[in-house]
Amino acid sequence: MSRRVPRGGPGREWLNEPDDGQARDDQGAQRNGNGAPGQDQQQHQYGQYGGPAGYGQQQPYGGQGGNGPGPQGYDQPGPPPGPGQGNENQPTQTFNHQGRGATYPGNGDPRGHNGCDGGPRGYQEGPVQGNMRRYEDPQRFDGQRYQLPGQGPGGPASPGEPSPEPPTRKVRFRRTRRFFHRRTVRVISAIIALFLLVTMFSAGQAAFKNNGQGMTANLAEWARDHYLGPVVTFGEWLSYNPPPKGGRPSFSLAVPSGEGVAPTKPPKGKTKIKTKQFVPDIPGTLKSLAPSPIAGEGQWRVVEKVKGNPAILTTFLRDATYTSQVNGVASIDQRLVKFSLHPGSEDPGSSPWGWNDTFIPAGKRTGLLATFNGGFKLSSAGGGFYLNGSYHGSLVTGAASVVYYKNGTIKIGKWGRDFSMNAKIAGVRQNLKLIIDHGKISPNLNQDIMTNFGATLGGGYYVWRSGLGITKDGRIVYVYGPALNVQDLAELLHRAGAVEGLQMDINPAWMKFDTYQAKGNPANPTPVTLLPTQQPSAYSYYTASTRDFTAVYAR
Repeated sequence: MSRRVPRGGPGREWLNEPDDGQARDDQGAQRNGNGAPGQDQQQHQYGQYGGPAGYGQQQPYGGQGGNGPGPQGYDQPGPPPGPGQGNENQPTQTFNHQGRGATYPGNGDPRGHNGCDGGPRGYQEGPVQGNMRRYEDPQRFDGQRYQLPGQGPGGPASPGEPSPEPPTRKVRFRRTRRFFHRRTVRVISAIIALFLLVTMFSAGQAAFKNNGQGMTANLAEWARDHYLGPVVTFGEWLSYNPPPKGGRPSFSLAVPSGEGVAPTKPPKGKTKIKTKQFVPDIPGTLKSLAPSPIAGEGQWRVVEKVKGNPAILTTFLRDATYTSQVNGVASIDQRLVKFSLHPGSEDPGSSPWGWNDTFIPAGKRTGLLATFNGGFKLSSAGGGFYLNGSYHGSLVTGAASVVYYKNGTIKIGKWGRDFSMNAKIAGVRQNLKLIIDHGKISPNLNQDIMTNFGATLGGGYYVWRSGLGITKDGRIVYVYGPALNVQDLAELLHRAGAVEGLQMDINPAWMKFDTYQAKGNPANPTPVTLLPTQQPSAYSYYTASTRDFTAVYAR
């Protein structure tokens, strides 16, 4: 009967150590010629690098003898075997070296035992404290224990079994783990995570703000306020779809019964509203931009009255190329109404004017007739904002300006040429340059559109645009539509009679013109959109608006 001595790898680990695969019989003899049978007590048959190995399993790190009596060192004999150490074919106990003989010169244990005389890693003389495991598990291995035949790396396999491959320990993403364990990397990662958390919180608050603009518009506005305008423009360019050419409108342009009016002209000279001589100012039918008009196109209808007189008229005109796209036009008689400028909660901001000025609160809706959008964000408008003695930015000479007077009327022109600050002015809203001046459309309007008239969705020319103008007799004209370039916008204002005009805001999220119907409840009228295709809700000015706007009240 023989036992194999499995090892951790091929070749000798120690001087005078038996080669791999050497066997020992029951008497501890080697069978490869290095020793005679029965001489395991006297030959260099030591457990592992020190003490003698008996008949049992090989001893780790110079343990005591196994199944037969024998000395535990090379110079001094050890004590006789105790119980459980001299019986053949029994598993041995694993102990650290306890012999008191001299150390074996030059053959110290390379696995960590410090010797006294035998070099840096010889066996220590005297009792050694160490880990003691009783009945070592032969199937457990970690580089310091023994295995069953065929289980150790490089060890021989059992008869009839193929030699297994040495086990490999796979360490996944070791370099990545080490990288993220660095203190600098952790600090930077924490800063980035905090930045992203704050950014997401801020963007989320802006996106779900209840201001009637919608989540997409709120996110776009938030991004532009945080220097991400180019990113927004690029995203809009990716999502931009040009309007379809040709086609017919998705809704009827016919004038509802009872709303149609015939064109009239007021008498020459000034007339007072309270006199019986008051004559409504109803312009003539407008000519469509399309090649051939359809029913109701260009015909005015009354949507608001003041003391029985038509105060606000509206009509529809189609585009010349995109004939399915409908533009809304409104005409407002200043003799019957008064205008009020409101700041936006974010642009120009509610301070110092007060939060209630950023919307139409309950209790201040009596007599409300209409509302419409303001101009560009002031950072891009090329001008300033003034209201009730307070400025946001500076008023720019030469900028197109809407001037609000304390008597409720407004005028449109060029600041510094047509107007200058005086005590009669309640507010001023500037936006870009005039597109109609002295009754003529400004030349080359479609050149450098991005620079002169603002970034549009996808950089397209034909997008949602709005404009405001004033006629020779003082009527205020508002125009907006979904597929307008600047030239077409100016043409519509001009056809409606404007002699001075400017572009207001652009892009669908901020285009809106609403009228308000009392319907038996004048203190809280119901808003109605002029164009059914406009995106913002008709109720958006009943809550705080991020942008400035104009409210129209009955006199």
